[in-house]
Amino acid sequence: MKLQTLVWREGKTYIIKEVVTGVTTQGKTIDEAMKNIKEAVSLYLTEMPKVRSELKHMTTIGAVSVEVA
Repeated sequence: MKLQTLVWREGKTYIIKEVVTGVTTQGKTIDEAMKNIKEAVSLYLTEMPKVRSELKHMTTIGAVSVEVA
């Protein structure tokens, strides 16, 4: 299963949010944040089997970046 994530930096910490589930975590490096989000989403989906089932049927069409002034 592929995760769709947003990553941003706040001070010295990288914040990462999985778009579909809303699970959010952090790390001191991008690699640490990526490792943490994989673990957090896995735990979330273990507790939420209905969500896991629904995610299996989702297909990403594309992504759009929007800049707000």
